[in-house]
Amino acid sequence: MRNIVVTGASRGIGLGVARKLSASGFHVIAIARTSGAELEAATAEANTNGIGQISFYEQDLSRIDMLSETAHALRKRFGLIYGIINNAGLGTSGLLCNMPETEIECLTQLNIVSPLVLTKHLLRSMLVARSGRIVNISSIVAITGYQGISAYSATKAAMLGFTRSLAREVGSLGITVNAVLPGFVDTEMTLDLDEAARRKITNRNALRRPTMIDDVASMVDYLVSDHAQGITGTAMVVDAGTTA
Repeated sequence: MRNIVVTGASRGIGLGVARKLSASGFHVIAIARTSGAELEAATAEANTNGIGQISFYEQDLSRIDMLSETAHALRKRFGLIYGIINNAGLGTSGLLCNMPETEIECLTQLNIVSPLVLTKHLLRSMLVARSGRIVNISSIVAITGYQGISAYSATKAAMLGFTRSLAREVGSLGITVNAVLPGFVDTEMTLDLDEAARRKITNRNALRRPTMIDDVASMVDYLVSDHAQGITGTAMVVDAGTTA
């Protein structure tokens, strides 16, 4: 059973991805600071179904100094790592001129530095096997502007450059690197949007419906599958037609 690391897997998109990948027969290593009832239920369900599996691994990814040790522990406990889904991140919003420097630093550290460093250490496992899948969860705000999230948008845009360049670095070794750009999904990151704002976003979509977690999870599931072995360095938009 192939091991795939999913960060920020205790809720939202990360949890949806963990559920989807385990249903496709992967062993998902769900990394988060805490587990929570939803992840525990998903773990029990996956392990009962007997198709795939979910294992929780507790780690605060903002602790950059611990990520080398984390990667070593994961390889020792679970064996070779086949894939990484870099999903964990902060969704801090606010006008840049009013945002404290400490918030900008935390945002940049968790949304950019952490996935780069964790990928660096876990990538070695893929290099040994000469195969693997890396999927970075970015956002449509990386390619189109929205007021009040310039700092967040900058971190998500950074993941696109990371995706494309890393795809060049490791492609000859059978490792693909892609990004998924979700639209506005109903998760804890969008709780500050009022009903009028949510309705405005939905009405602007070509499909006239919100982006669903399962929409995003299904794209990730495809990109880590053998069907997508010829796709790398791409940015797959999943936004119900918001940017169409």
